Amino acid sequence: MKSLLKNLGLILILIGAVILLVSAYTGNVNNNTILGTSAALLIVGLVTYIILNKRITD
Repeated sequence: MKSLLKNLGLILILIGAVILLVSAYTGNVNNNTILGTSAALLIVGLVTYIILNKRITD
C-alpha cells in the first residue's frame, strides 16, 4: 500500500499529461474544461508527490 501511495502523485501527473496528449491529437484544445482538469491534475499530482515522498520513508 505504501508503494501505491508513494506513487500517487506520479500517477496523477501521468493522467494529466495523457489527457493533454489526447486532447491535442483530437484537436480539442479549445475546451477549457479539459485543459483546466488536466492542469489541475498536474498541479495536484506535483504537490502530492512532494508531500507524500517527504512523509513516507521505506
